[in-house]
Amino acid sequence: MKIIESVRKFICAQVALLFFIPALTFAQSNFYQGKTIRIIHGRNAGGSGDLRVKAMVPFLQKYIPGNPTIIHEFMPGGGGRKTANYIFASAAPDGLTIGNTGGGMVASAVLGETGVQYNLDKLIFLGSPYSSTHYIFLTRREAGATNLEKLRSISGLRLGAQSVGHTIYNIGRVFAWVAPLKEPNFVSGYSTPERDAALMSGEIDAMATADDHLTRNIEWVKKQQVDLHLMIAVPKGLKHPDYGHLPDLEAFAKSERERKVIAMFRNLRLTGSPFFAPPGTPAERIEILTQAVTKTFKDPAFPQEYKKLVGDDPSPLFPEENQRAIRELPRDPETVGLFHKLAGPGPLPPR
Repeated sequence: MKIIESVRKFICAQVALLFFIPALTFAQSNFYQGKTIRIIHGRNAGGSGDLRVKAMVPFLQKYIPGNPTIIHEFMPGGGGRKTANYIFASAAPDGLTIGNTGGGMVASAVLGETGVQYNLDKLIFLGSPYSSTHYIFLTRREAGATNLEKLRSISGLRLGAQSVGHTIYNIGRVFAWVAPLKEPNFVSGYSTPERDAALMSGEIDAMATADDHLTRNIEWVKKQQVDLHLMIAVPKGLKHPDYGHLPDLEAFAKSERERKVIAMFRNLRLTGSPFFAPPGTPAERIEILTQAVTKTFKDPAFPQEYKKLVGDDPSPLFPEENQRAIRELPRDPETVGLFHKLAGPGPLPPR
C-alpha cells in the first residue's frame, strides 16, 4: 500500500508540474505586458547616443513579449558615471530600468576615476548598437590650421568637448597628446548641440568627433567650414570610405607606451554605447531583454532605421560579446596610470 501511495503522490506531483510550468513560463513571457521600461541616458538629449537608442526602441518594443511602453530619461554627468551609479545602486533590479551611456563610463571604472560607485563587473551588459567607428580631429577653418603642419604649430587651440571623462573628451586629449599640439586648452561642459554651435561661432577652435556626427554635419565639409586632420579607426585598420586618406594617429606614436595608450582607447571604445541592467535583475528578464536586443540587431529593417536617424550604419556588439569585451579589458597598471592622466582634468603628461 505504501508503494502504491508513493506512486500516486509522484504521479500527482508530475501532473501538477505540467500545469505549473506552463503557467510560470506564461507569467514570465507576459511580465512586460502593460509595463513601462525606463531607459536612463547618461547624456543630454539630441546627440549621437540619444539617436542610436531611439533607432532601437521600436524594435525593442516589437521583440519584448508584451510590447511594453519605453520612455527616455536623461541623466547627464561625469561622462556616464551618474547614470551608472544610479543603475548600480538605486534602480530597482526588476528589468524595468536600464541604462545607456557612452563608453566613458567604462573607461572611468577601469581608470579608477573619482565618483565611480559602480562595479563594472557586476553590471549586466546587454549589447551596443555600434562598436566600430572612426574618430576624426577637426578644426574650424578660421583657426588657420589648414594642414597638419600648421595645426601642430598653433599654440593654445581651444578644444571643445562634453564633460571630463566623456569619450569625446578622452579622445580629444589623446589626439592632442600624440599629434602633438602646442599648449592646447580643453573646454568641457557642452552638450553635443552646444559644442557644434560653439565651433561654428568661434567659441572653440577644434574638436574630436565620431564620423557619424560629421556625416550629420556634412555641410561643414562641403562648405569648407572645417579642416580634417587625423583619425583613429576602431578597430585598428578599419577603412573609411570617405576619410580613408586621413593619417591614423598611431603613425605619430613615438614609443610603445604611446601605442599602448592608443590600443587601450580602441579596446575601451569597442564596448560601444552599451545598455546595462542593475545587478540582481532576474535571469529570466535578462534573457528576455538580451533576446530582444539580439533580434533587433538581426532585423533587416534595423540598419535602415538606424541610418535614417544616426546617419551611419550600425556595427552591433551583441550581448555576449559586450559582456566579454568588458571582462577582457586590459588593466595593465602602467598604461592605466598614463591613460588616467589623459582622461583627467589636469595638464597633458609629458611624452
